[in-house]
Amino acid sequence: MLRALPQPRRRLHRNTLERVRFHHDPNNPDHTHPPGEDDEFHPMPTLAGLGAYRKTFPKKAEVVARTPDPVVRQMLTHMAEQGCETCFDRFDAQTPQCGFGMSGTCCRICNMGPCKVTPKSPRGVCGADADVIVARNLLRWVAAGVASHGARGREVMLALKWAAEGKVDLPILGHEKVRKVAQALKLDTTGKDVRQLAGEIADILLADLSRTVPDNHRTLHAFAPAERIETWRRLGILPVGAYHEVFEALHRTGTGTDGDWENIMLQMLRCGLAFAWTSVLGSAIAMDCLYGLPKRSRIETNFGVLEEGHVSIALHGHSPVMVSAVIEASRRPEFVGRAAAAGAKGIRLYGICCSGLSGLYRLGGVHPLTNAMGAELALGTSALDLWVADVQDVYPGIMDVANCFGTEVVTTSDSARLPGATHIAFDHEHSNLGTVRALGERIVGAAIHRHAQRAGRPRFVPATRVAAEVGFSVENIVERFGSAHVLAGHVRDARIRGIVNLVGCSNPRVVYERAVVDVAAALLREDVLLLTNGCASFPLMKLGFCDTPALARCGARLRSVLAAFAEPLPPVLHMGECLDNARASAVFRTLSDALGQPLHALPFAFSSPEWSNEKGVGAALSFRLLGLNSYHCVAAPVFGSENVQRHLARDTRATLGSVMVVDPDPAALAARIVHDLKVRRRRLGWPE
Repeated sequence: MLRALPQPRRRLHRNTLERVRFHHDPNNPDHTHPPGEDDEFHPMPTLAGLGAYRKTFPKKAEVVARTPDPVVRQMLTHMAEQGCETCFDRFDAQTPQCGFGMSGTCCRICNMGPCKVTPKSPRGVCGADADVIVARNLLRWVAAGVASHGARGREVMLALKWAAEGKVDLPILGHEKVRKVAQALKLDTTGKDVRQLAGEIADILLADLSRTVPDNHRTLHAFAPAERIETWRRLGILPVGAYHEVFEALHRTGTGTDGDWENIMLQMLRCGLAFAWTSVLGSAIAMDCLYGLPKRSRIETNFGVLEEGHVSIALHGHSPVMVSAVIEASRRPEFVGRAAAAGAKGIRLYGICCSGLSGLYRLGGVHPLTNAMGAELALGTSALDLWVADVQDVYPGIMDVANCFGTEVVTTSDSARLPGATHIAFDHEHSNLGTVRALGERIVGAAIHRHAQRAGRPRFVPATRVAAEVGFSVENIVERFGSAHVLAGHVRDARIRGIVNLVGCSNPRVVYERAVVDVAAALLREDVLLLTNGCASFPLMKLGFCDTPALARCGARLRSVLAAFAEPLPPVLHMGECLDNARASAVFRTLSDALGQPLHALPFAFSSPEWSNEKGVGAALSFRLLGLNSYHCVAAPVFGSENVQRHLARDTRATLGSVMVVDPDPAALAARIVHDLKVRRRRLGWPE
């Protein structure tokens, strides 16, 4: 067993224990259970073992050999032949990674350092030990995740507000969602039309985002389970508002402020709640109100969908406002005619990462290509005329590849500029949000112009194309099963052993897309139904998991449930972009209500095998706050503190009813998920 740095084992302060301890009552299912024989603590590698841990990272050659998607293999080989660098080459160049950074024990908060914790120097200049340094770094990651999803959510909240006020010429399409949310928020709907209610909803969402005077977080109190709210109240972690909790996180992790790692971790939980109920759910509500609910559809994916002779536009990032304007402009007769005049057969749209998925769900016709890490591979086909880059997970390295293959890149946000890109964007104040239609038209016009300039360029497009069914939501899932009680009955009776939300980024610390695919395949064999969204959904779409032939991968019980419909369901239900973790949590909440059991007792889980950024930390934490375990093949940078590791991997079992589980082996991780689902079923007295 790898050992941590020598440091004293510290206990919770007595007043903290009195505030957060759960007294287990086996006759009361609303109470969580203490650690037991099924909850053994398996620490992650510590600083002493990082040398061995680093050697497990795959080189590019191993990615080429073991990636589950043959198209990725073809593109990596092609780009190497072209002398074109990708993120996989840059990852190889970075090894071996800094052990202090990986352990979380490097502190750069003040200019007396940077300080690093070692057995010879167990404290930084200011006296902060490994526990404090690791906890502070982790809290800043979570705060950054709140800001990331919250910033792009603010854009659509403002669009909803100004559409309601007539300042932006956008229709409010989600009438059903507006009415439902107004009811949940207990708004007076008497005599009010959808536009008025949408404006009031937008104001509440923006208030929860930016509140400074302590008050109830209205979105959280309207949509969170009562049992969870009481748990969070007991812990003292109910957030004031997203801005405040990020502000406070940066404050308390500043020089010479909070020196108690346990107190820092409580602030991390507050940020986790702000992430879940404003940055994610609040943003999702605004999107559904403005653009309407998702629509189920079938679409073809993978690089074979890159058809020659069309004006080809890639949509990359996370903000739906500009992307929706681009999609709409591309379908207007004026631009279709201009494309034909430029010698094109038409205009085709392709999705990279989350913006494309958002547009596909609501407007249709956007072919998903790849996730953020595969963006350079898509550019390497030389099949794309213009690349729309909005915000987040748009790596600066795409510019070199775009220049190499003649693709024009257009940035659309003041928050996310790229040197050498054309800038057609919202300004810092969003003062030109009302011109979004005109901006979308400019972008489509630029794509048509670029297509004419690129005529005759050689292409390299692997022929593989695969069908996928997308657009699942709580509403249409329940409708397909007939009622939430029918679906809940399948879970209770073990025809569906459990449900796992399988999501997350991609990470070169594991073989690209391999972990997601291997975990999915193992869970389906064990009759576990899967939900997916965001970057992790791309390998599942590309390799057929989101289509009905994948039922052959399932255990007999799950297959019998999904194949019983006149139009069978796929075993992986694609729920959208990464923001649509809100939909997955709503599925869990709906089933919790139907089963009459708290979430922390149910056979549900969250897994992001290949997560890589701050939003990924927030997403996992959001589900653990609901009482659902999170499972990963990539570890967080907490190796340097056994106390913080123990807090995440065991101690939160007693307070939240959930823990973080890490195993770099996808097969072992899937086996642990199945084991833990069975444990939960056993405690409920349900068949396994």
